[in-house]
Amino acid sequence: MELQTARLVAQLRPTEVVTYRQREPGTPFLDDLLRREPAPGVALWVVSWGFDVPRLLRRLRGRPVAYHAHSSGYGFDLPPGVPVLAVSRNTLGYWGDRAPRHPLFLVPNALEPMWLERGARGWGEGAPAPRRPIDVLVQLRKTSAYVLDQLVPELRRAGLRVEVQSGWVDDLVDLFNSAAVVLYDSADYWRGRGVSEGFGLPPLEALACGCVVFSSFNHALADSLDPGLVGHQIGCGTLAGDLERIRAAVARPTAWLPPADRLTSLLDACSEPVLLERWRDALEAIDAHWRLRLAGEPALRTPARWRVRAAQLRGRLRRWLARG
Repeated sequence: MELQTARLVAQLRPTEVVTYRQREPGTPFLDDLLRREPAPGVALWVVSWGFDVPRLLRRLRGRPVAYHAHSSGYGFDLPPGVPVLAVSRNTLGYWGDRAPRHPLFLVPNALEPMWLERGARGWGEGAPAPRRPIDVLVQLRKTSAYVLDQLVPELRRAGLRVEVQSGWVDDLVDLFNSAAVVLYDSADYWRGRGVSEGFGLPPLEALACGCVVFSSFNHALADSLDPGLVGHQIGCGTLAGDLERIRAAVARPTAWLPPADRLTSLLDACSEPVLLERWRDALEAIDAHWRLRLAGEPALRTPARWRVRAAQLRGRLRRWLARG
């Protein structure tokens, strides 16, 4: 996703991808750049990989920097004044709670143009939908044991054509265009890792190809998958219930697809032209923020949670004593 973001933002200003763990041919290396240019420098640095963010921010101290936040839950705090570019409302809400005095922006991930240009979304309009070669498509990565070990065998026993995709695919759009229903259940995957689903592109990619989506609604998936309207819950109470609903969706997918206007609005909001404007506005605001900071304006600080709770406790105690 970061390479796509770099390509997108390069339309607004000169942009380079920088490596920092190991050198790559033809790619700038962080140590070289920091030695070459004393702080604060002229560049805005954008860091993103959650596990490495605290260390990178320490190395970039004194330079304009922003955090491009995907998954949440890593547990670190940000230095005062570091802007957050959140890819989902779920992540935005996390940092809105954890860092309410930091500049916060919402810049969702973009669907690559191939999904919008080649996705077969109109396949059932005005006529019975032709049956697609794959009844149910499951991508192995992130998928729960429930789907793989319980649901998939039952769907196959019910006579449905189920494909579990695990290896390299030359054309993902063509694969999704060939499926009637796509299952995406990442809740267990992220619960096991202790961090969140940062954005959740696969269900949107499936919707762009005219697939009925059965998904978990964890974290950022709840941003776009309105249950029963845009997507349908997987693991919805009983195995028999899941089996019944998925068979019905395969038999009559147009009854399970989102309304055309709702889907169009959702996909347009994730298109590169729309998100390019979001990036333009966010970068201009971050530039203005760092002009003030580098001119000596102190950053607002988020009070520690224990201090907030202690102040609230003292306030309640004073009110109780006043009534006493």
